[in-house]
Amino acid sequence: MNTIKGNIVDVVNKEIYKGEIFFTDVIEKIERKNVEETQFILPGFVNAHVHIESSMLSPFEFSKQVVKHGTVAIVTDPHEIANVLGIEGVNYMIENAKKGPVKVFFGAPSCVPSTTFESSGSVINSKDIDELLSRNEIFFLSEMMNFPGVIFGNKEVHAKLNAAKKYNKPVDGHAPGLSKIDIQKYISSGISTDHECFNIQEAIDKISFGMKVQIREGSAAKNFEALFPLIESHPEMIMLCTDDSHPDDLLKGHINLLAKRAFEKNLDYFNVLRTCSYNPIKHYNLPVGLLQKGDAADFIICTDKYASNISSVYINGKEKLTENYTQFSSLSPNNFKAASISEKDISFKNIGKFCNIISVIDGELITQKEKLNYSDVFNNDNSFKPGFNKIVVINRYEKNATPVIGIVKNFNIKNGAIASTIAHDSHNIISIGDSDFEIAKAINLVIESKGGISACNEIQSELLPLEIAGIMTSKNVEWVAEKYKAISDFAKKELGTNLNAPFMTMSFLALLVIPELKIGDKGLFDIRTLEFVTLFEN
Repeated sequence: MNTIKGNIVDVVNKEIYKGEIFFTDVIEKIERKNVEETQFILPGFVNAHVHIESSMLSPFEFSKQVVKHGTVAIVTDPHEIANVLGIEGVNYMIENAKKGPVKVFFGAPSCVPSTTFESSGSVINSKDIDELLSRNEIFFLSEMMNFPGVIFGNKEVHAKLNAAKKYNKPVDGHAPGLSKIDIQKYISSGISTDHECFNIQEAIDKISFGMKVQIREGSAAKNFEALFPLIESHPEMIMLCTDDSHPDDLLKGHINLLAKRAFEKNLDYFNVLRTCSYNPIKHYNLPVGLLQKGDAADFIICTDKYASNISSVYINGKEKLTENYTQFSSLSPNNFKAASISEKDISFKNIGKFCNIISVIDGELITQKEKLNYSDVFNNDNSFKPGFNKIVVINRYEKNATPVIGIVKNFNIKNGAIASTIAHDSHNIISIGDSDFEIAKAINLVIESKGGISACNEIQSELLPLEIAGIMTSKNVEWVAEKYKAISDFAKKELGTNLNAPFMTMSFLALLVIPELKIGDKGLFDIRTLEFVTLFEN
């Protein structure tokens, strides 16, 4: 039996006391006594909602990195790979995650495809959802993005919700900007969380109907500053999550950085710790320890109570920071049929007097729809005026699909283009640039590698290949972060975009479930009206 002494942080009873913990894989006994050791023993951090795929890392590599920051468990939705590969992709994630140190709890992806208004690589229907939820390694029904289907009683949607009720497993939500009437209908269907609150009033409205709010701070969507007062006003209803994080951000930290920011706001100590330990563990019924007798021996050792210096991480009684991880031959499943394109494939066809523009807001997933005069967007020679770029989406699951073309504002790319096969949620090919030549060049780079992200101008090209489903790689985080940082810096320094996370922001322009105007492989889509709109109007 192992023992450890120090200041024990008890988030269940909200107290700190000196003592000694006796443990194997579980905590066998805790003795309160005056010990000399000054270190602090805390519950490990839990990320309440994350898509591993958005890190571009395999679950194994993701797990190896986040454990360094005191994360002992993550609640994850394999929605991205499921849209590419279906249940095969979910199974890949589960098996790969078993090789890593962190406890990974998967949901059953509820929206594959996320909407009927785009093409994905697979379909997971209500029968598939029932089968997934019957499995012990599936802990919840993942975010239900099809809020119209919930509100208006779509039979297939409600069959998925009923499956979660059948197995007594929670349902995650995804419902930005709904009215009070609609959100009440949405929540009454059994949906219990939401990570898409953009302002505090929206969050309070959802909480008032019994929904728990996950405060998100990711690489692109950053809502912590708007929502952190909820940790004091509604502590039992709040969890912390990242949702989407890029590899260079993972080198800096994970949930520990969110906790640190909350502590710096002078919020109640135990309220903060509970948002990233007790609350998600209890909500999802996770087999993760909270430093109680009989719990799994999951905890972190720190020099102070704020976890600013983590020296050890224990999971099931084993110290993980000193563990050597054996590399293994990882599978690289994929689904990619798109063929190379030419400039003429993405040229404007039938222009008009007015343009429907996607206006980007840095740091937000929402966009604005603007209807502008042609002369406001284009110069006399039909080149773009400053601030405007062409955006192209191509179905990756067909060999010769017709590209969809739009115009985006505030990317500010000059003399080049970027492209990616990370395009939420169907992960088709998406590209933004200021010339057809460069856009085609960037797109063909990712087609040739059957997935990845690229950036190019006349003299230079950068590529990060993503061999796993076109959205992840089995390479380690340092390599991926270096490549991603190089390509992101290229987009900023050489191509001129001033967005904080240009590739992440671009990927969400294809997310047809968040307002206002987005673009998929079937056309420009107005989320408010649930209708396609033309690029040009007379």
